[in-house]
Amino acid sequence: MQRRSLALAVLITSALVSTGLAASPAVSAAAPRAAATYEPPVLSVDPAAGRHSISRDIYGMSFADAGLAKELKLPVDRWGGNATTRYNYLTDTSNRASDWYFENIPEDVADPSALPDGSSTDQFIEKDRAAGSDTIITVPLIGWVPKPEREKLCGFSVEKYGPQQSTDQWAPDCGNGLKPDGTPITGNDPTDTSVPAGADYVSDWVKYLDDTYGDAAHGGVKFYNLDNEPDIWHETHRDVHPKGATYDEIRDRTYEVAAAIKATDPAAKTLGPTGWGWNSITLSGADQQTCNTEGGSCWSNPPDKAAHGGVDFGAWYLQQMAAYEQDHGTRILDYYDNHWYPQGNGVFSESDDPDTQALRLRSTRGLWDPTYTDESWIGQPVMAIPRMKSLVDANYPGTKTAITEYNWGALDKIDGAAAEADILGIFGREGLDLANLWGPPNPDDPGAYAFRMYLNYDGAGSSFGDTAVKAASSDQDQLSVYAAERSSDRNLTVMVVNKTPDAVSSPLSIAGLTGTSKAKVYQYGQADTTAIQHLADQTVTNGSTAMSFPAYSITELVLPPASTPPASTCKVTYTAQSEWTGGVVVGVDIRNTGSTALNGWQLSWTFPGDQRVSNVWNATLTQTGQRVTATAMDYNARISPGGTASFGFQAAWTASDRPPTAFTLNGSPCTTG
Repeated sequence: MQRRSLALAVLITSALVSTGLAASPAVSAAAPRAAATYEPPVLSVDPAAGRHSISRDIYGMSFADAGLAKELKLPVDRWGGNATTRYNYLTDTSNRASDWYFENIPEDVADPSALPDGSSTDQFIEKDRAAGSDTIITVPLIGWVPKPEREKLCGFSVEKYGPQQSTDQWAPDCGNGLKPDGTPITGNDPTDTSVPAGADYVSDWVKYLDDTYGDAAHGGVKFYNLDNEPDIWHETHRDVHPKGATYDEIRDRTYEVAAAIKATDPAAKTLGPTGWGWNSITLSGADQQTCNTEGGSCWSNPPDKAAHGGVDFGAWYLQQMAAYEQDHGTRILDYYDNHWYPQGNGVFSESDDPDTQALRLRSTRGLWDPTYTDESWIGQPVMAIPRMKSLVDANYPGTKTAITEYNWGALDKIDGAAAEADILGIFGREGLDLANLWGPPNPDDPGAYAFRMYLNYDGAGSSFGDTAVKAASSDQDQLSVYAAERSSDRNLTVMVVNKTPDAVSSPLSIAGLTGTSKAKVYQYGQADTTAIQHLADQTVTNGSTAMSFPAYSITELVLPPASTPPASTCKVTYTAQSEWTGGVVVGVDIRNTGSTALNGWQLSWTFPGDQRVSNVWNATLTQTGQRVTATAMDYNARISPGGTASFGFQAAWTASDRPPTAFTLNGSPCTTG
């Protein structure tokens, strides 16, 4: 399990101001309910409102079980963690850092003489390819990898540096780098375990992977994490990087390594800076280290931040990535990535007493809710996903958002499964682009069923919808609700999570439904933790129904479309007019095939890949994730019967990106051709 740095406990009150997010008056938990006045939560869904694409990449894991990944058609699997910061692909050896006595440990491979062929990372990629999952590989920014010898070496040898607080029972010369009194050993030699490795090393590794598996555009490794939690290298990798990483160091190393990746494989996607959590948004590693030592006024005016105009680290980092693209014409950062773990006492642990269960399920609100005060040392609203998206919008528009590590604990228990289902719903509703669960569940754990409810609820590959729609609960601490339309059949999927230890009855209304319809019902809960139950159909009359949701349960309703799609009165012709490596110019023609004039138009579609529009003409265009909407200009807003309006755009493009196949004009589908 990845080590969490909970020692970095400091309240950064400037965060709300720096991101431009204003918080409502905060509350930490719902007030106790008086039985006489209790009213059940009211659930509502409006399929016509709040529509936006859900990225399938939010349903990712790290080091996923091979069988579970294949069953789920897991979209993305991450090779990451502290040990991947220092990994030598040539010898298949990693340094385990503070996780295990700063030791170089070679992996067991069938034929060491064949390396790098057949390495543990090669095996990881091949597992993902068999499951149909994209791979995230973590590459080093730290500047060091294990020495070429495939043998156990220690960062803090007892023989060389003296007695230590703790040693490896199987390798007693390897210590934890702390003297018996707990003070850190300083002045050790990084070359005891490691050799320098920079951008050339990363470029050579990416080239090896491209040669072995194809490049990112042809089925190879698609994603590269730009190291792992570099803002706590001074703790996790203090044997080679004892001083906290500065603003400038992270920028410069990112420029070098990310540019090398893009030069070697232009279609590859990069994710950074991959900080450890809350403090990573505002502080460099140098400031975290300094202020943890000095305390007091340091937190209100951290020196590295002050030297950079008082700009929070996250905002400054994104500005520097934008500046690189402006200066060099190449985007080297595709995803703004930060890790998120609950900081409330005992949540990310094996603890599962009633108070911890309640806090675990309540604290998911920290991912989005401006009225929720984090019940930890943070002590203020976190709003993790809106905060990250706001930083991107303000400092480097077009960058996607990712959380490549998170875990709310207890995935082997039903309350942990309910929390995970709630989190996956939040990710989709809030428009996160990619996520990876750290420490994923075993296939028969309750946490695995939370993923099945979204990716394979009927055992036949049926999944939650891919276009989010508006869904609301009057009491999200009791019942949370998420809804999405499935593009393949236009069915509406509604996910309800009971986050309490008691059954809860609630009315549910769905706007736009008339007459009587039947909803298929799938449910997972503590009555049977070994399977998802297909229950009797639920009758919905004029968009209304009522249900009882068992304690700690996940319920999915699947409803047929509210109406038959209207007959098409438009035809869209989408033409790639010119293509080059990394880009394309597209022309779009909209023909009115109806009998009345169109006075004003909006054309929407969803890119099936990672296409990103950069310039547009004869329309205005907005893009949120993969969802794109083009709106008429004044001079081409009217399309007479039989007439055509045209516009065009330029977009980032790779050979593996397919053109969109479905378009809607003013909410109605168009034919294509």
